[in-house]
Formats: sequence, C-alpha cells, structure tokens
Amino acid sequence: MDIVSDTYKMVNSFPSFERFNLVSQITRCAVSIPSNIAEGTSKSSDKHFNNYLEISLGSAFEYETQLIIAYNEGYISEEKFKEVLQKIQIIQKKINTFRGTLNI
Repeated sequence: MDIVSDTYKMVNSFPSFERFNLVSQITRCAVSIPSNIAEGTSKSSDKHFNNYLEISLGSAFEYETQLIIAYNEGYISEEKFKEVLQKIQIIQKKINTFRGTLNI
C-alpha cells in the first residue's frame, strides 16, 4: 500500500499532458499490485491465489518500466528514482518468494 501512496505523491509533479498517459498507467500499476494480492486471498486454492500473485508481480514489473520511463523523461530526480526503484524491487522479491511457499 505504501507504493500506492508514494506513487500518487510522485505523479503530482508530472506534466499535465501525461495525465491520461504515463500518470494513468503508473497509478494503475501501483493500485493493481495490492489489489490483486487482496483479491487472491479470497480464492479457494493456492493455485488460484498464485494466479493473482502472478498478475500482481506482472504489475510490479510493469511499474518498474513506467518508473524508468518517468526518470528517462526527467519527470523524477535520480534520488526519487532510486528510492522508488528499490521499493518496487523489494515488492517483486517478496511476491516471488511468497509464490514459492504455495502448494501448487
């Protein structure tokens, strides 16, 4: 959930013409990560839960790509880029590790 909050704060400084492009894309990725984990917890088997974790992981990698684009376009500082990149990579590792604990 922290990445969602961080993302909304971060995109406030993006150019207004990115509102329906990169801003929309990166915020949807950020929201998708915890949303799919939450939805997956309601599933009746680890196999089904794993599918939602896989979607969440995909969103995390997509987020990383959007973050790189934002940095390359000069919308965020190097410091902010490194800070958020580290957080998203930790999330990716945690999701992947958690997937390994499921009985599938």
